[in-house]
Amino acid sequence: MKSFLYKRRFIFIPFGVAAFLTVISFAVMALWNNLLPGILHVGVITFWQAMGIFVLCKILFGFGKGGGPGRGNWMRHRMEEKFKNMTPEEREKFKARMENCGRGHWGRHGDHPYAKYWQETKAEEKPAAE
Repeated sequence: MKSFLYKRRFIFIPFGVAAFLTVISFAVMALWNNLLPGILHVGVITFWQAMGIFVLCKILFGFGKGGGPGRGNWMRHRMEEKFKNMTPEEREKFKARMENCGRGHWGRHGDHPYAKYWQETKAEEKPAAE
């Protein structure tokens, strides 16, 4: 049985997608037609308009791969792993390079309005020489 479904999964996937889109479109249409005409005084929509609204929302707002707890931490974990494998000298070099990252040329040349502020805060962060 598994080999039958495994071999023919590419045939069933489009049917599953079509069924899912149909159910979602009917849900969008039902919610729209039962809520919005009474609230916002808009007209009722058809099934195809509901499907278009759903697809448009997915295009504009994404397909569900962003945000949420546990998402987007892959870069942090990758950098932590890389940081663990560095020698102390490499870590200091990396930290020094990252301090100037994002400031652009203004932080180095001093012509940015906040350049003086950045220099003062850097001076405050460094411990006094003994």
